[in-house]
Amino acid sequence: MLPDREMYSALGRHQNKSGSKPIPVLIIGNGPSGICLSYLLSGYTPYFKRHSLHPHPILQSKLEEAADVSILDQDLEYLSEGLEGRSNSPVALLFDTLLRPDTDFGVSAESVLTWRHETDRAIPHLVLGKNPPGGAWHSIEGSMITLSRGEWMGLPDLQFKDWLKQKKRGLRNHRATAEDIAQYYQHYVTKKGLQKNFRCGTVVTSVRKMSAKSISSHAQEDLQKTDSLWNFSEENMEVFQVDGFVKTVTGDKEPFTVYAENVVLATGTYDSPTWLKVKGENLSYVHHQLSALEEAVKNNSIGITSDPVLIVGAGLTAADAILFAHHCSIPVIHVFRRRVSDPGLIFNQLPKMMYPEYHKVHQMMKEQSAACAGPYECYVSLPEHNVLSFGKDKKCILQDKNGCQKAYKISMALVLTGSNPSLSFLPNNGIDLAMDSDQPVNPKRNPIDIDPFTYECTQEKGLYALGPLAGDNFVRFVQGGALAAANSLLRKANKNPP
Repeated sequence: MLPDREMYSALGRHQNKSGSKPIPVLIIGNGPSGICLSYLLSGYTPYFKRHSLHPHPILQSKLEEAADVSILDQDLEYLSEGLEGRSNSPVALLFDTLLRPDTDFGVSAESVLTWRHETDRAIPHLVLGKNPPGGAWHSIEGSMITLSRGEWMGLPDLQFKDWLKQKKRGLRNHRATAEDIAQYYQHYVTKKGLQKNFRCGTVVTSVRKMSAKSISSHAQEDLQKTDSLWNFSEENMEVFQVDGFVKTVTGDKEPFTVYAENVVLATGTYDSPTWLKVKGENLSYVHHQLSALEEAVKNNSIGITSDPVLIVGAGLTAADAILFAHHCSIPVIHVFRRRVSDPGLIFNQLPKMMYPEYHKVHQMMKEQSAACAGPYECYVSLPEHNVLSFGKDKKCILQDKNGCQKAYKISMALVLTGSNPSLSFLPNNGIDLAMDSDQPVNPKRNPIDIDPFTYECTQEKGLYALGPLAGDNFVRFVQGGALAAANSLLRKANKNPP
C-alpha cells in the first residue's frame, strides 16, 4: 500500500516529476460525487441491516440471499434489475432506494443499510478540487433554495436533516439553502475523517495516459518499486500523468505532477456557462452568471429607475434571477426560445405546492407578455424569441418566431441558458469519451459513455466519470455512480472477498 505520508507529499513534490509514486486512485472534483466515493474508498462498507424490511419485495429477497456480504461486493446488475424511478442509471436507483426507501412517495422510511468501517479495505486516494469540500455549492449564492428536497441532498450515514437540527435550523418547504448544503458537505468530510485525502485550491490542467516506456527511467524505477494495489508488468504498465497547480495563500500558483493508476472525473458542470455565440456577447454589460446581478444591485449600479435587465433563458437559474430582480423592483425583459406551454419547460414538471416561487415565475411568463399587459409590474415576457446581437450602446436586437426584429435599450444582460463541463485538461476536451464523439460532452444531451455498472469510461480503461458528466444530475443519484466505481476499484485491487 502507498504509505499515508507519501500521499500527503504527493502534491508537495511539485517540481520532481520523476520522484512521484503512483496513487491508486485520483479523484478530480470534490463535490458530492467525489466526497461519496472518498467515503467508500476509505473503508466505509454498507451491509443489509438485519431484520429490516424493504418495500420492494423482490429486492428484499435478493438482499436476504447474501445478508452477510457487503453491498460493495455484490453483483450490482443483479441487485438493480427491475428497479424503476427518476433516473436512467440502474445503480443510482439501487443505492437511492437502499438509502431512502419509497422517498418518491413522500415516505420517510429508514435506510435498510448499516455501515461498518473496515479500514483494511481502504484504497489510498486523493481528491482534488478548486473549492473547499462541496465543490460548486460554495460558488452558489448562499440564500438560494435547492430544487431537490433537503433529505435528498444528504450523503451516506449522516442525514442532512439531523445535521440541520444540530444547527437549530429547519427546512423551508422541505428544501434547503445552498449555504446549508455547502456547510453540510464540509462537515461531512471532517466528521467521517476524510480530510486527509482532500487537496483544496488545486486546478488540474492536464490528464494524459502514459506507458512505462514513455516515462523517465527514474520514474519507471519508482513505479516498479511501489507497493501498488494493481500489479502491472513492465511491458503493459500504464498510468495517468496528472498536471496542475496549487493556489497558495499568497496567490501564487505552484505546479504539481502526480501519477495515478485510476482517475475519476467528478468535476460537475458549473464551470463553463453556455454562450449564445451572437455578436457583442463579449461586451462588458453581458454576463453569464447570476452573481453579476447581485453584485450590480449591491454596488447600486442598477436600481428601480434603471433600464430593464435582459434575462435570457427558461431554466431555474433564469427564474432565480427574475425572482431576485422582482424582489428588488428592477425592471426585467425575459427572453426564451420555447413556448410557455412547452412540456419540456422545467416549470411544467414541478409540483406547484412544493415549488411556489417557480410557479409564480411561470405564471408571470404566461400572463405578462409584451402582447398583453398583466398584473406584474416591471416584467415583460417574450416567449419564442431569440437574441440576435448586443450593441455597444446597450441596445439588444431580438427576433420573434415570425422573423420580426426589435431593439431594446437595457442596463445589463444575463445569459442564463445552462452550463457545460470544462474538460480542457483532457485530450480533445474529452469529446472522444462522449456518447456522440462528434459533439462536446453535455450532461443532458451527450454525457460521457460509461459502463452503467462500473462507471468506467468505455473508451479509456482506468478512467471513470461520475455525476453530471455521466448523466446523473441530482445529488441523490450521483451516489450510485460512486457505489459502482468503488465496486469496480475494489475488484481491481482484489479487496472484494471471493
